[in-house]
Amino acid sequence: MKSVRGLEARTIAKLEQDGWEIMSQTQGRLQSEIRVRRATKPLSRRTLAIGGSVVAALAVVIVLGATGVFGDESGDASVAASASASVSAPAPAPSESAQAQTDEPTDIAVLTGGSNQDLADLLQLTNTCDPSIGRFADEYAGRTVSFDGSIGAMNLHGSASTRYDILIGAGDYSTTESDGPAFQFRDVNTVADLHYVGDTPGTIGVGTNLTVTATVGEYEPQTCLFLLEPVTTVVR
Repeated sequence: MKSVRGLEARTIAKLEQDGWEIMSQTQGRLQSEIRVRRATKPLSRRTLAIGGSVVAALAVVIVLGATGVFGDESGDASVAASASASVSAPAPAPSESAQAQTDEPTDIAVLTGGSNQDLADLLQLTNTCDPSIGRFADEYAGRTVSFDGSIGAMNLHGSASTRYDILIGAGDYSTTESDGPAFQFRDVNTVADLHYVGDTPGTIGVGTNLTVTATVGEYEPQTCLFLLEPVTTVVR
């Protein structure tokens, strides 16, 4: 199984509910790999008995055909074809990988302004304290969003020297206006935590344009900050 980072808990809960046992979990840059297994049920005596009867019937047809009981060759072919048509092989059980694909959640697609109208409306807001931001955060908590944005402010996190709080607005950087909520990457290292795709920049700062892919976090109405957890970052 593969799951977008940030949604592992939801995926694991659904797998366990469907009877899968979690073996291990390996985190990647964009996705986590979850190894699962599920014990197969032993065949019942009735199933084994039916299978034995089918095999025995086929053996009788083969022996009779070989001894010429069915007559000439054309007759043999006709009877053999009829016998073969009357015995149908049981359908193969679905493999574990196929079952895992069936059980995989369908709600892990990355949301963009082009695919999700709620996100499109959010990115066009001019009021960073609009009540619709909190509603979006509640409805899409844990989902992954992607949009073009820019760094509007960047400060050290508390007394740290290499970790930052980064304020991100929607669209290209402007000194006169900013669209969308006041997104924030909180307490992140600009090298290890932003997971750059493509060239890693030497520096980033106020005015840097980015394409952000991140997991939806909490909205803080008292500060009007909308927290995101970075998944990948592209410097535009």
